[in-house]
Amino acid sequence: MDGRVAGALSLPDDWPAHPDLSLALNRMGSFDWDLDSGLMHMDRPALDVFDMRAGEYDDRPESLAPRVPPDEGVRLDAMVAQALKSGQRNYGAYFRILRRDGTLRWTHTQGFIQRDGTGRPRRIIGIVRDATQELADSTARRELDMERQRRTSLVEGTTAALAHARTVRDVIDVLKNSQGLAHLGATSLVVGLMEAGRIHLVADGPEGSFVPGTRYTRTDEPYPMSEVVTTLSPRFIESATDFATSYPILWPHISHLGITSAAYLPLIAQARPIGALGLLYSEKDGFTGDERNLLVALGSSIAQSLQRAMLYEQEHDLAEGLQQAMLPRRIPDVPGAQVAVRYRSARLGRDIGGDWYDVIPLPGGRVGAVIGDVQGHDTHAAAVMGQLRIVLRAYAAEGHSPATVMARASVFLHELDTDRFATCSYAEADLTTGVVQLVRAGHVDPLVRDTDGSCRRLPVEGGLPLGLSAEFGRLEYPVSTVELDPGQTLVLFTDGLVELPGADLDEGMQLLRSMVRNGPQDLQRLADQLCEEVDERGGEDDVAVLLLRRQAAHAPRPGGRLQQHVGQGDPEALSSARHMIRAAVRAWGARTRADEVELAADELITNALMHTDGGAIVTIRVLTGPERRLRVDVEDRSSALPRRRDAGQSGVSGRGLMLVDRLADLWGVESRGSGKCVWCEFVIPEREWRQC
Repeated sequence: MDGRVAGALSLPDDWPAHPDLSLALNRMGSFDWDLDSGLMHMDRPALDVFDMRAGEYDDRPESLAPRVPPDEGVRLDAMVAQALKSGQRNYGAYFRILRRDGTLRWTHTQGFIQRDGTGRPRRIIGIVRDATQELADSTARRELDMERQRRTSLVEGTTAALAHARTVRDVIDVLKNSQGLAHLGATSLVVGLMEAGRIHLVADGPEGSFVPGTRYTRTDEPYPMSEVVTTLSPRFIESATDFATSYPILWPHISHLGITSAAYLPLIAQARPIGALGLLYSEKDGFTGDERNLLVALGSSIAQSLQRAMLYEQEHDLAEGLQQAMLPRRIPDVPGAQVAVRYRSARLGRDIGGDWYDVIPLPGGRVGAVIGDVQGHDTHAAAVMGQLRIVLRAYAAEGHSPATVMARASVFLHELDTDRFATCSYAEADLTTGVVQLVRAGHVDPLVRDTDGSCRRLPVEGGLPLGLSAEFGRLEYPVSTVELDPGQTLVLFTDGLVELPGADLDEGMQLLRSMVRNGPQDLQRLADQLCEEVDERGGEDDVAVLLLRRQAAHAPRPGGRLQQHVGQGDPEALSSARHMIRAAVRAWGARTRADEVELAADELITNALMHTDGGAIVTIRVLTGPERRLRVDVEDRSSALPRRRDAGQSGVSGRGLMLVDRLADLWGVESRGSGKCVWCEFVIPEREWRQC
C-alpha cells in the first residue's frame, strides 16, 4: 500500500533528502574530530560557516585560529576540556567568529562525545551553524518583552505616585517629575479641567507655549481638548501636518515649538468627563497600537487621581473656610503690647483641624490670650472650636478669674453633646504691671523670649483637658503667676508646631526654642518664620501661634485689676497670689504702703482658707476718685461674716482683723449670694502714683 501511495504522489527521485543536503540548506556544517590523532575533518558547509576557503584549512583545529578571537578560543577550549573530563556525552556553546571582512558573527556548535569501553573519550562528532538570525530573533523577543515590562512598570509606577497626590498641583507635579514623560518620549504636557461648562487650562506645556485666550475655552471651540471632551475619545495627532490641518487656529501659535505629534486623552471619571490631557512630542511620528493602549490606560489612572484631588480640594476649602470663619476676624489693638497670630492648616492631613487663638481686651489695661486645640481634624472639630472660642471669650469678658474661665469652658464643652475634648492655655496679662496669670488645660507649656533673644520654657501646672475635667469632676485649674518685663515675649502655640516625625515632644520643644532664640526680633516676621518652618517640614496636624510682647512700661491707668484663685492646701497658689499682689503694688505706685498691703492681704487670705470650706478668690485693683485707692477683695463660699475679737490669753488667733483694721484705711464685709467678700482699701499718696 505504501508503494502504491508513493507512486501515485510522484515523489522526487532524491526524496528523502540526504542529511548533508539538509544541513547545507540550513547553513549547518559537520565536523569529525579524532582525539587520538588530533585531526578534525570539516565539510564544505562547516568551512563556509567559518568563512574559510578549502586551501586554508589542513584538518587541524589550530587552522581555525585566524577566525576565532583569542578570548572566544580560550572559552571554547575550557568548555570542551570540562566536558571530556566530567564524563559528559554532549556539549554546546555560542561563540563569535571573525569573518574575512573583519566583522564578528555569532555561531553555535554542538558536539557528541564517543567513549570506549573504559570511558575514555576517543572521538567528537558535531555540527556548527550560523546563529546570527537566531540570536537576532531572540534579542528582538527580549527587547519586546523588556519594552512591555517597561510600559507596565511605567503605568504601575505612575499610578503608585499618583496615589500620594492630594491636590491638582500634586497630580501635575507627579506627571512632570516621575520620569513618565521621559519614558514615553513626550516633551511636555497640557492639562485642562472642566469648570462650569468650560475647560480651565491648569498646565500649559513648555515655557513660552501658552496661547493667549485659551486659559478658559468652551467645549464647542475648535481645539483638541474640546474635541476629546465632547467625543469622549482620544485624539492621536500623527504629524505636524495633521496638527496644522486639523487645528488651524491653534497651530500657528505653537508651530515654533517643534511639535511632530501629540496625543490628547479625555479624562473620564464616573462616566463623565472632568477634563483632558495632552502629551506633546518633538521627535516622534505616529503611535503604535501598544502605545495607544498604554496612553489610554494612563489617562484612566490620571482621571481618577484628578477627581480625588478635586474632591479633596473642595472639602478642604469648605473646612478651611469654616475654620477661618470661626477664628477672630481681626485682632484688636492692645495698648502696651504687640501681638502676632498665625494659623496654618496641615499640608498632609486629610482635613482642617480645631486649632484656634484669641486675644480678648479686658478692663483695667488687661488682656486675655488664648491658644487651644480641639481633638480631631474635620469640620466637626472646627465647629466645636468656634463655639468653645466664643464661650471662653464671654466668660473672660465677664470678669471671671482665669481658673473659673477654664472650669466653665470645660463644663460647656462637656454639655455640648460631643465626644471631643480640647486642650487650652489661657493667659491673663496686666500690661501695666507685667503680671501674667497662666492656666493650662492639658496643653503644651508656653515659652518666654527675653529681650536678649534667649528663650526658656515656662513650666505651668495644669489641669485636665476641657471636657474631660468636667466629665471626671476635676474642675480645679491651678493658676501660675509670672512677671513679663518690657520687651519680653510670651509664646503660645499648639502641639503641631513641636511635633516632629520620629521624634519625641522634648526634641520638638528644643528645636522650637532654637528657632525662637535665633529668629528675627520683629514679631510679625518671627511668626512668619515659625510657620514657614512648619510648611517646609509638612505634617499631619495644623498649627496656631500667638505671640504677645509687652512694650515699654507706661503710666498706670485707672481701673487696674488682677485676680487669682487660691485653693485650700495649695501653698503654691498662696505663694503665687502673694507674688501677684507684690508686683501690682510696685507697678501701681504704692511702694510706701507695700508692706501694709501685702500683710493685710495675707491675713485676709489666710483667714478665708482657715475658717471656710473651699478656696478663696483674691482680687487687687485700683479705684479712682477724689483720691486714688488700692483695694484688696478676698471672696469665699461661706456666708458666716467675720468679726473682730480679742486675741485671747494665748495670743495665737483673733489678731487677723485687728491687724487689717490697723493697717488699712478702710475695710469691710459684703455678702455675695452663697458667700461673702472681705475687703480693705489703702490710699495711695498722690506724689507716688503720679511718679510711677
